[in-house]
Formats: sequence, C-alpha cells, structure tokens
Amino acid sequence: MMESDQRGRENEMLRERLSRLSQASRRINESLDFETVLQGVLDSARSLTVARYGVMTLLDGGGGVEHHLTSGFTAGEAEALWLTPEGLRLLEALTGSPEPLRLPDLTEHVHGLGFTDFRIPLPVGVFRFMAAPMFHREVRVGHVFVGDKEDGEEFSQGDEETLAMFAAQAALVIANARTHREERRARADLETLVNTTPVGVAIFDARTGEMASVNREALRIVDGLREEGRPPEELLGLVTCVRSDGREFSLRDFTMAELLSAGETVRAEEVALRVPDGRSIGVLLNATPIRSEDGELASFVVTFQDLTPLEEQERLRAEFLAMVSHELRTPLAAVKGSVDTLLEAAGDLDPAESAQFHRIIRDQSDQMRFLIGDLLDVARIETGTLPVAPEPSDLHALVEEAGTRFQSGDARNPLHVELAEDLPMALADRRRVVQVLSNLLTNAAGYSPEGSPIVVSAQREGVHVALSVSDQGRGIPADLLPELFRKFSRGLGTEHSSNVDGSGLGLAICKGIVEAHGGRIRAESGGPGLGARFTFTLPLAEGAAVPAPAPPSPARTRRTTRDRVRVLAVDDDPQALRYVREILTRAGYAPVVTGDPADVPKLMAEQKPHVVLLDLVLPGSDGIQLMHDIRRTVDVPVIFVSAYGQDDTVARALDMGAADYLVKPFSQTELAARIRAALRKRLEPLPGEPSVSFATGGLSIDYAQRRATLDGEPVDLTATEYAVLYELAVHAPRVLNQSLLLQRVWGPERVGEGWLVRDVVKRLRRKLGDDAADPRYIITEPRVGYRMAAGEGEERFPSSSGTAAPGADGVA
Repeated sequence: MMESDQRGRENEMLRERLSRLSQASRRINESLDFETVLQGVLDSARSLTVARYGVMTLLDGGGGVEHHLTSGFTAGEAEALWLTPEGLRLLEALTGSPEPLRLPDLTEHVHGLGFTDFRIPLPVGVFRFMAAPMFHREVRVGHVFVGDKEDGEEFSQGDEETLAMFAAQAALVIANARTHREERRARADLETLVNTTPVGVAIFDARTGEMASVNREALRIVDGLREEGRPPEELLGLVTCVRSDGREFSLRDFTMAELLSAGETVRAEEVALRVPDGRSIGVLLNATPIRSEDGELASFVVTFQDLTPLEEQERLRAEFLAMVSHELRTPLAAVKGSVDTLLEAAGDLDPAESAQFHRIIRDQSDQMRFLIGDLLDVARIETGTLPVAPEPSDLHALVEEAGTRFQSGDARNPLHVELAEDLPMALADRRRVVQVLSNLLTNAAGYSPEGSPIVVSAQREGVHVALSVSDQGRGIPADLLPELFRKFSRGLGTEHSSNVDGSGLGLAICKGIVEAHGGRIRAESGGPGLGARFTFTLPLAEGAAVPAPAPPSPARTRRTTRDRVRVLAVDDDPQALRYVREILTRAGYAPVVTGDPADVPKLMAEQKPHVVLLDLVLPGSDGIQLMHDIRRTVDVPVIFVSAYGQDDTVARALDMGAADYLVKPFSQTELAARIRAALRKRLEPLPGEPSVSFATGGLSIDYAQRRATLDGEPVDLTATEYAVLYELAVHAPRVLNQSLLLQRVWGPERVGEGWLVRDVVKRLRRKLGDDAADPRYIITEPRVGYRMAAGEGEERFPSSSGTAAPGADGVA
C-alpha cells in the first residue's frame, strides 16, 4: 500500500512537472521576437526550478559568448557579475561538460577549479546552482544557469531533469527566433536597398493587376505626371505608354491584369509615359514576370530609370560641342583669311600691314591652343591622370605671378592682394595653382563691371591654407551654385555677361586641379547683384614653415633683376620681343630685351646675362656672327629663336656653337624648357645660390666650384649626379620625392620615370661608399623619397627665390 501511494505521489509530481513544462513551452513559443524569446526562456527556466536567479549565454560560431542576459538580478548585481575579471572564464569552465551540472555549493566548487578569488556578487551564503547546455542539431548554442532555490533547499534530480528538458525545447525556439530575426533584417536591408536605389521599382500582382509595392524613386519619377493630392495609383487609369517601336496603348482601355497576363519580358526599352494634358516623361523600362512553382504567372516586377538627367546631359554635351566647334572655327577663319591675304596680296602690303596679319595668325593660334589645352586637361581630370607635382611653395610668389599674368592681359579691373606676411608654406604645383588663380581672376573680371575691384586673400584653415578670389560683380543665384564646377556647364551663361568668353571649362579644370592637390573648392554668393567669392584650399607643407622674410620694407617687393637669372633677348620684331618678355617674366627670369644688335655689347657688359636668345636674321647683322662676338668676351649659352626651321640652317647654328635652336612659333612651355636645358650646362653659379660649402661626415660639396670631395679626395661625378647631390644637399634634411627630383634635374617632361632617380642614387652611393642598408649620406624614406642629414654651417637654398639647382632645370 505504501509503495502504491509513493508511486501515486511520484506520478502526480511528474504530471505536474510535465504540465509546467508544457505551459513554459507554450509561453516561449508565443513570440518570434528574438529579445522577447530570450527573456521568456530565462524567466521560464527560473519559474520551472523555483530559482531566485538566472543567467543565459548564447555562443557564436567559434564557441565564444555572443550574447548574455540575467533574470532576478538588480542592475548593480548584474553589472558586478559581468564586470568580474573572471566572470566569463568561470562560466566557460562550468560548461565544459555536455551534461547538466547540479551543485550544492557553487563557491566551494569553483574554488576547487582554481578560482580562489571569486566571490558571488549576491547577498547569499551557500549558493545552490544548476546548469544545462542547449543543443540545436547537435551543436551547442548556449547555456542556462539557475541558482539559489527560493525555499532554501538543494536542487533535486527532478529539477535537473526538468531544466535539461526545457533547455532542449528552448534551443529550438531560440533558433527559430534567430532565423526570424535574420529574415527580418534581410527583408529590411532589401527594402532599404530598393528604396534608395536610383531606379524606380514597382511590383504588380499578376492576377488582380494591383500595385503590390513601389519604391521612392518610382514615386519621384511619376510625381511630375500626377495631379497634386492624387495617389499614384490613379495614374494607372490615365497613362498612355508609347513604346520604342511606336506602339501605343492606354491603361484606360486595358486593365493591368490584361496587360500583365501576356507575361512579356522587356529589356532596356525606352518608353514614354504620357498623360492626357500633354505632360510626358521618358523612362528606360525593364519588365520581368515572376512565376510560381506550378508555372503560373504570380507577379510582375517593373523597373524604370528616369531619362531626364541623361537627356539634359546630352543637351549640355551637344551645346558644348557646338560651342567648341564655334570657338575653333572662329580663329581658324581669321587664320585662313590672314594666310590667304598674305599669299595672294603679299606684294601690295607694306611691312606694317603684313606684321598685323602675322599677329592675327599668332593670336588666333594661341586661342586655339588654349582651348585644346583645356580639353586635354578635362580629359586627364576625368581619367585621374592629371599630372601635379606639389612641393612647398610660397603663396605670395604664386599670387604675384597670377596677378602679373592677369594684369598683363586686357585687365580692366584693379587687383587688390591681401596676404599676411606670415602666411605658411603650402604644398602646391606652381604652374597648376597659378592656372587656378588665373582662371578665377579671369572669371571674376568677366562677371564684374569695368573698374570694379577684385580681391585675392588667404588665411589658414586647420591643416590647409584657403585662398579666395572675391568680386563685386553680378553675383550667382543660389540654385546655380551647385552646377558651377560641372563639366559642360557654363555657370551663369553668356546671357548674363557679354564679357565672358572661352570654353566654359575653366571652373571644372580648377576643381580637378585643386582636388588633385588634396584640397577642395567652393563658391559663395549672396545672390544676384551681390558679387561672388571662390575659395580653394591647399594642404600645408610639412612643418608649415613660414617663408623667409624679405628685407625690411613697408610693403612686399619684387626681387630685383640682380636676384634672378637674367636672359637677354635680341629680335627686331617688337611683337616677338613682347611675347618673349612675357614668357620670361612668368617663368621667373629677369628679361633684358633689345631690337638693336648694336646694343648687345653694352648690355652684356652692364647686365651680365646668363642666357642669350638671338634671332638668326637681324638688321645689319648676322646672328651667328653676333654669337661669336658675344662668346669672345663671355662664355654664355646662346639659343637661336628664328622662323627659319630648315635642317641645314639648324645644324649650321648648332655646329657653330649654339646651345639650342628654337623654331617660331613656339609655346611658353617649350621656350622655358629650352632655357632650363641650357642652364644645366653652365659652369658659373646662378644668382641666389649658396656660396659656401656643405659638409656632413667626410663629404664636402663646394657649390661655387661644382665639386664634391670625400675625406679630402675629389669625387668624379657626372653633371646629372652632381645635380641630384646638389638638390639633396641644399634642401637637407627635407625629404625630396622622386617627382620633384625629376622635375628639377631632368625637367617636367621626365616626371614619372622614377628609374632615373633610383639609378643615379645607386651610382652616387657607390662613388661615396655609402651603404643603402646603413646610409651615412643619402637616406631613403620608404614610399616617400630621399634626403640627406643637415650639414654643418651650410647656407640653405632659398626655396622661395625661384632659382633652380645648377645642372637642374632652371627656374623652379
């Protein structure tokens, strides 16, 4: 009888346990929200085992704890548990076995595992404890821990079995909730992708023809067709579709279900959508039927891309091509007319009239050359191949050069320069930044009334220097500001100013050049009639050094002729002399010009030029004979500049001792490059060069004698080797990159050929006995360039003087 009663009680307890387990299982299956399921599982585990505290951990794919939560803990107790240095390590140690764990005293057990300093952060004495692993598809996904039974008794075998069975059920529920969460995230990601894509997407139910889904871009596209306040669905009964083959169908005549039932697939077809009042929009349409597993048409996915921006771009492109055609035809017509006149009526023209026609040909050729240069720059900007060689530069010098170029043209606006004397050095490609400033000055003058001042200013902005060009002209409407720097956009357009000419590419080129330097450009205006301000930034040079101050004076002054390389130009054509003078001034040289060969001896004695430019045919004098007369008194390179380009004439001049021969017409870049090449061969020091020696270790360099010695013994160097050594020495200890060395020693035409620098440095190290692994003289800065340690007592090369290294490329 007693045994029967015992079995009855056990069966009753089992039924009660199973009932509670079933209720707990129903509770945790009521929701698929991941966080809700986790908290429900942990609370149910406590309820089933009548425990005061519960902890659950979830594992990631590598077995580490990915997620954890508590139940029954205060906020402070939970924080103390997870912030305990050995808390998580202890939990991992307690779950090392795949079997459930039941302990009468957790503290005693963990001390036995070696965690002697561990203290349970709870107000309890003896802490009863149970743990059960959770497995899903034979993979452990987490653990459930409960502790401190509310009646103070130890956990029983039945409690352990209940927790283990519940953990098995909970693992499946948690896996389902996790899958649901991932599906929701994937669906949300997909919806976000569809809603933010620049292509319109609409999904139709094939059976009913109703729109099941539509994204934001689709609504934006059709927004221009629907009446204000009307839902987009109403358009389905109003729109007429015109297909690329000319077929038209109105949605008023067919239901969407009828149209979709054909199941036609459309690929990249241009379709016009038109409403009854005449408004229309062009779209690029794709339509794909989606079929169910049994092959029936279930839905239809339609994507369409607004063609309006492409049509606008094509319109701008056509306008641009028409403008370029006009800009090229106009000077070509002038050139052709002048050439025809010179050929057909040469005998009837006096010299002044002939010269005028030649000037027309020259000026119009320059105009075409500038336009072609702009087109090439835009192409290089788009392909990311625009060459820039930034180096520490004095912004005063760059602004001065751009201002000189601006004022030497047909400038009708006063230029005010407001630059602080302590403006730091910036990293800039001199030629390109001057190009940016010149474009901005020309743009400001084009949109300003005659006599209105233009202001150039600069200030430091963090790690950049910001240069601004401001005018008091017509101003810019706010809606045009974002379009100013776009290719094919002419900003305000010629209808706003009769002073603006050219390709309209200037601001797009400015943007490309500035961004190639790592800067930014922006435009600001208060609106029409309130002027405009264009600002661009350049990065500060390393160390942000301030250029060496000029000699004390009330205002910043130009360098005198004696401080610069002097070039004597002799030509009987006043226009040619003016052109050469402008080129020399822009390049940083001091021009000395004359049209009378009789003045040459006096100018040679007084000005002592470093290079001479001679016309081959001069009035009353032969150019080659004049070259001999010059070189009898001084060894100076002579470059012939002549319209005679026959091979035998050029060869004769070079054989007689000319340094070079340049055939008219020529560009500014070509003349400057020929002068730099001639300067490489000179032997005497140039103005501004250091006159004392550089010394470091056993190496000494005598700048005046162009000689290097190592431990007192001369080092046999080629001209190129000396030029590289010179550049490294006078700029020591600053790092020079390969592009800068190539430009200063070999010329800009060799930029990009880094092997030249590496080969010379290798030869220099061999001649100096320098070890590349442990260098004493020439130090490699990986992925940057080369440098030398600062010498003792040497005079530093003046980086803002504009004079290049001897044996290098002339003016920097």
